[in-house]
Amino acid sequence: MNFPAELKYTKDHEWIRVEGNEATIGITDFAQRELGDIVYVDIDKVGQTVAKEAVFGTVEAVKTVSDLYMPINGEVLEINPKLDGNPELVNSDPYGDGWMIRVSISNPSEVDGLLSADAYKAIVGA
Repeated sequence: MNFPAELKYTKDHEWIRVEGNEATIGITDFAQRELGDIVYVDIDKVGQTVAKEAVFGTVEAVKTVSDLYMPINGEVLEINPKLDGNPELVNSDPYGDGWMIRVSISNPSEVDGLLSADAYKAIVGA
């Protein structure tokens, strides 16, 4: 499994890549493997401010539906348009083309409270 060191992680299996005052968020390689074949991603929060740990959408796999949790407080700027026709990108490239949302960061200090790659690996037993 892949755990890029430059990302931050949550106990709920989201990753976050910070770029200035914006961040890209998706689900981890571990999460997509646990879910199996992803068939639909449902996010409809563009322009909305979503609170840390609130649900910002769902991801549907063949056998289950899982909520997606916001790692930090932020306003949703963009939803990955590629996921509409190709939700399987989350399986094939979870840290690249399979990203889910871009947000503006409301409180940059919240990023410091997220997990490092090593801490996340310890949680998932990798």
